[in-house]
Amino acid sequence: MSHSDEQLQSVLETLEECRKVLNACNSRESADLLSIVILDVRMKLKGIDSADLKALCDEMLRSAASAPPPPSKQTQDQPRRPLLRVVK
Repeated sequence: MSHSDEQLQSVLETLEECRKVLNACNSRESADLLSIVILDVRMKLKGIDSADLKALCDEMLRSAASAPPPPSKQTQDQPRRPLLRVVK
């Protein structure tokens, strides 16, 4: 690990602690903004550029669009009819 990577890792740890404090103080918007900065630092550490991230997001959107929708809350609450009946 290079010296700059070590520095980034240290910054990342500090940012994650700051985010925990912000979440504990109910500063959700500030914590969300800090999450974006944390993502950026992690990407730098892992060597991921913005084009790679965009490609991942595009693929996830394509997968989500082709996936069947989850069952509605109404169908989940209703008891299911039995698939088989016992006939005497």
